Amino acid sequence: MTSKENVFISTEKMIEQHGLRVASKDDSRPWGGFFVIEETDAPAFIDIFFSMLDKSVLLQGKLSPKILLVAPEKKLSWQYHHRRAEVWKLIEGNSSIIRSETDVQNQAMPMVINELVRLKQGERHRLIGTHEWGIVAEIWIHTDPENPSDENDIVRLEDDFGR
Repeated sequence: MTSKENVFISTEKMIEQHGLRVASKDDSRPWGGFFVIEETDAPAFIDIFFSMLDKSVLLQGKLSPKILLVAPEKKLSWQYHHRRAEVWKLIEGNSSIIRSETDVQNQAMPMVINELVRLKQGERHRLIGTHEWGIVAEIWIHTDPENPSDENDIVRLEDDFGR
């Protein structure tokens, strides 16, 4: 199995090779971690990872581009958000997702490399690591321009790490 340190190093190199700048990174999460991409690089991030989406529509509001890294056999919390929708794309490795309109968790479905996952505001969701690291490009689409979403806009319904 690839070490967490090596996955973070190779992912940061990939980000830099695309000409994107890292605003911050968090490799301390028990499920893996993430890189936040500079907001001013959002147009390039969309071109690289989400070219099939209408960039002019996305760029009408604040975006928060990220790269998520989910470790094998780990799960992010079962959660939803009041002030954002999200778009995900598995760009490397393997991951699964659970999603639901209610608090009841459905069966996990495998994510497919380069397939878009559109999560509506309020939709329950959970990213799951499978047998290897999963690398997921993510855009937060803020649904309330006057009050953009942040890490406090996570409603956790279940969490393996007691958060």
